[in-house]
Amino acid sequence: MTESRPALDRPTSMRAAIRREYGGPEAVEIAAVRRPSIRPDQVLVRVVAAGVDRGVWHLATGLPYLVRLAGFGVRRPKQPVLGSDVAGIIEAVGADVSDFAVGDEVFGVADGSYAEYAVADPGKLARKPARIPFDQAAAAPVSGITALLALVDVGRIRAGQRVLVLGASGGVGSFAVQISRSLGAHVTGVASAAKLDLVRSLGADSVIDYRELEVTSLPGRFDLIVDIGGNTPVHRLRRILEPTGTLVICGGENGGRFTGGVGRQFRAVSLSPFVRQRLTTFISAERREHLERLAEFLVAGSVVSMVGHRYALDEMPRALADLVGGAVAGKAIVIVDPSRS
Repeated sequence: MTESRPALDRPTSMRAAIRREYGGPEAVEIAAVRRPSIRPDQVLVRVVAAGVDRGVWHLATGLPYLVRLAGFGVRRPKQPVLGSDVAGIIEAVGADVSDFAVGDEVFGVADGSYAEYAVADPGKLARKPARIPFDQAAAAPVSGITALLALVDVGRIRAGQRVLVLGASGGVGSFAVQISRSLGAHVTGVASAAKLDLVRSLGADSVIDYRELEVTSLPGRFDLIVDIGGNTPVHRLRRILEPTGTLVICGGENGGRFTGGVGRQFRAVSLSPFVRQRLTTFISAERREHLERLAEFLVAGSVVSMVGHRYALDEMPRALADLVGGAVAGKAIVIVDPSRS
């Protein structure tokens, strides 16, 4: 591989947020670990900032158990370092990599981004727009791509449609509201009372406190419903969906320790062929073309990464606890290199 530093100046260890066993924030520690090496088809990223999302919680806890069976380690994590969202600087490139060079500023997905260095597949990175700060770039990959795919590729959003976003104040939701508005939709966002002002600031035409009003009792119907981590039964969501409308389920957090919210998603997809409404779900995939599409929104200013809180790497356990406790509006960010953020 090609290194950016001479061998005598090359660090062999790094600080990282790790967990040796599955568990919650209490299982996460900041430790010195060996700096990862790369294959010829990989790059090494010097991490400036990394995003925090629900996927991190699932990989930290190993819940639902389907996560473990998906290849992340049955008894204990195969990869001890947490994190996937990343924004940073290319530190080294493998011999087979031709589309990036040492020193390039990038954002995307890396393996174990809560660390000073992380390994990445070049196909999951894109060049960071110069006008977008590292912290905002780090907030975008996983959440922004999930929102983009849910609305455009899966939801087939069109200008003038009525769109309902359940979970509008979180990482995915904050992107979903903005992308919907930028594409000409009328957006209703659902969140807790404390976060309604944030949802309004994102451009939502209407906001609903889910504790005060049951969304399935709303008058009128929506052309597109994007359900982010909700638990409302599909048959109730169908009541407020147009006869030929689309429901896109992005996740679920209350389906039990074995399958999580997958059961609800499976039931929706199984029912869809027998009704006029489209009841769908999808597995998000972070690819360069998706990152580049997202970057167009960011550069145009029609979409802004809503960084709700910034944490130092040493505060990673608290960041995870705040995320699960609902204390974060928008996207939480871990700042690994404060000098560049």
